[in-house]
Amino acid sequence: MMQAKEMVVVSGKGGTGKTSLTGSLSFLFRDKVIADCDVDAANLHMILNLDEVLLTKEFFGGKKARIAPERCTQCGKCRDVCLYDAISGDFVIDPVSCEGCGTCHFLCPVEAIDFDERLAGYCYICSTEDNGRFVFAEMLPGEENSGKLVAMVRNEAREEAKKTGHGLILIDGPPGIGCPVISSLTGTHLALIVTEPTPAGAHDLKRIVELTNHFQIKTAVVVNKSDINASYVGETQRLCKENGILYLGEIPYEPKITEAQKEAKTILDFAPQCVASRAIREIHTKLQSILEEL
Repeated sequence: MMQAKEMVVVSGKGGTGKTSLTGSLSFLFRDKVIADCDVDAANLHMILNLDEVLLTKEFFGGKKARIAPERCTQCGKCRDVCLYDAISGDFVIDPVSCEGCGTCHFLCPVEAIDFDERLAGYCYICSTEDNGRFVFAEMLPGEENSGKLVAMVRNEAREEAKKTGHGLILIDGPPGIGCPVISSLTGTHLALIVTEPTPAGAHDLKRIVELTNHFQIKTAVVVNKSDINASYVGETQRLCKENGILYLGEIPYEPKITEAQKEAKTILDFAPQCVASRAIREIHTKLQSILEEL
């Protein structure tokens, strides 16, 4: 069985329309597993037609310290070495203030401090109404290590692709260029960058392009809300030409996208004949050709 191809939709900044485009592409691609790797704020499931949650898996992230009162002599060594003031006067560790550095655990003279992995989130494997699979996750409040949770989501998506025989894994990546984005990008076959024609959009597009170039990932760009500033559309086209990036086109600003979101639908569900929907269909056709060549 051939390995499924992986396409990740990313953006250098939030608010470009990345998730809206991913949801629309999931409507058009039939042979796919969908993965929402924006684990700090997963919301793609809100506009997809999910059937049911098939499996829930626990995610254990970084470690946290916990004082065992039956072994503690209250010598105060832990409080002296804690840089985060996470240990109270009655020797109880605040799990939110604790940064998981382990200093208190390693320096406790009577080994009264346990240092174990803590439940940090959940990963969900769902079925969709078109017989597909959707994988997403959520972090518990105050937890970190979202890059590791992204890796878990991608691994589960790969396993689902193997089981179901789907040939594409469509990934909704996080915004920005940090650890979760790197975890979403590495090892993918194609990165689709969604940008906007604004000063912030142009600045952050350059940063995400540097990242995809670093990992030598084939990259394509789409300009969303393209009609709000034509000069920045031209700048985006120049950047793509200079970096050997595929420029797939523009999606005009469409107020109906917000209306579609209120109805928990993609724009293709809500207004299939609007200008934005037609533009997305053209982008999908180009993406199909690119993926076939990979």
